[in-house]
This record gives sequence, C-alpha cells and structure tokens, in this order.
Amino acid sequence: MEITINYYGQAVSVSVEVYEYLTQADHKTENLAHEQRRHWDGREFDEYIIATEGRLPYCATPEELICQRETLDEILSVLALCTPTQRERFLLYALYDFTYEEIGMVFGCSKQAVNLSIRAVRKKFLKFFKNQLDE
Repeated sequence: MEITINYYGQAVSVSVEVYEYLTQADHKTENLAHEQRRHWDGREFDEYIIATEGRLPYCATPEELICQRETLDEILSVLALCTPTQRERFLLYALYDFTYEEIGMVFGCSKQAVNLSIRAVRKKFLKFFKNQLDE
C-alpha cells in the first residue's frame, strides 16, 4: 500500500513501512529536542540518552588524552621541519582529501610538483618515527 506524504514541499508516494519509520524518527527527534530543552545543563540529558539509547557518551581517559596530546606534538614537530609550501600541500591532501590536480590548481603548479612535496613530507614522517622506534 502506498501513502502520499509531503516531503520538503513535494508530494511523494512511500510504502507504509517507510511512512512508519519516518513517523518514529520524527517522534524520537521531538523527544530528544524536548529533553534537551528541559535539561539545558546537559547532565540529566546524558542520563536520558543512556536510558533511551542504551549507550554512554564517550569520554576519553586521562591516559588517552595524554597519548593524543603527545601524538599531536610529534606530528606538529615533523610539520615544523617542512617548508610552508610542503606543509600546506600535505595538509590539503591528508586532511581535506584534495587531489593532486586540485592542489596543483590552488598553487599554480603541476601534479608532479605536488607529488614531490607530499613525498618529501612523508619521508620526513617516516624518518622521524623510525628514529623514535630506534630510541
């Protein structure tokens, strides 16, 4: 059986199962929004999420936070060894998933130049972490 619903201003035909799923999702969203407004400080809202979702909010342990900070410091120290151009090209590639072509267009250079810059940064990372393992 098909049901016609208004979805973002357009009439759409959906099955009964899809309609029920969308209705349940709307009710769940309303309930969560209501509880969030009711418990603006967040403490009881976390308890509500635990009760309804059956999971705890993630909280890193002090050891994990220290390890994350140390790793970040190591990454930043390697990036400090790179030239600004190498660093920018590498971050565009590694963090923002730019292709070599896109990075070349940003910097006005060829794919090969971008490739060489990223290879140089990778070599510095490998050398740094190899030295860390040797110590």
